[in-house]
Amino acid sequence: MSDMPVLQRVLFSQEQLAHRVAELGREISADYKGKEPLFVGILRGCIMFYADLLRNVSIDCKMDFMCLSSYCGTSSTGEVRTMLDLRESIQGRHVVIVEDIVDTGLTLDYLMQNLKNRGAASIEICCLLDKPCNRKAQVHPKYVGFTVENEFVIGYGLDYNELYRNLPYIGVFKK
Repeated sequence: MSDMPVLQRVLFSQEQLAHRVAELGREISADYKGKEPLFVGILRGCIMFYADLLRNVSIDCKMDFMCLSSYCGTSSTGEVRTMLDLRESIQGRHVVIVEDIVDTGLTLDYLMQNLKNRGAASIEICCLLDKPCNRKAQVHPKYVGFTVENEFVIGYGLDYNELYRNLPYIGVFKK
C-alpha cells in the first residue's frame, strides 16, 4: 500500500476512513432526525467521501452537487465561480455541505453566504479533513473526519494534478 513512489506515508488507512465515516453518518443521522436534510457534495474531491457518508446516513435525505472553481490572483480574497449549481431551491431546507478538505476556508465562506442568501433554514459543513492551520476565513465545520497538519494529501478523492483520487486510503504526497 505505501510502496507508491508518490507517497511519503499513509496517513489514514482504508479501515480508519471506513470507521470514522460510519461515525459521522450516525452523528448526522441523530442530529437531523425528522428534518430530511439536503446533502450538497462539492465536486470533485468529495465524491468518495460523499458516497460512503451517505451509505451511513439512516434518515430520509436528498442529494445534490455543486462544483466551484476558485482563482486566487493578486488579491487575498480570490474569485469563486460556480461551475455547476444546485438543481432546485433550498428555501427553508436544512443543508449539509459535504467537502473533502477545508483548507483556507475562502471557497466555503463564499458558498455559505451564497446558500444563506438563498434562504436555507440551516447550513452545516461536514468535511473529511480539516486543516485549520491554513484558515483565512471564519469557517468552522461541525462534522470533521480528521484534523490534519499542513501536508499535501492525496487519495480517497483528493488529487495531485487530477491523479490519485482513486486510492482507497489517504497519504501524504512526496514532494
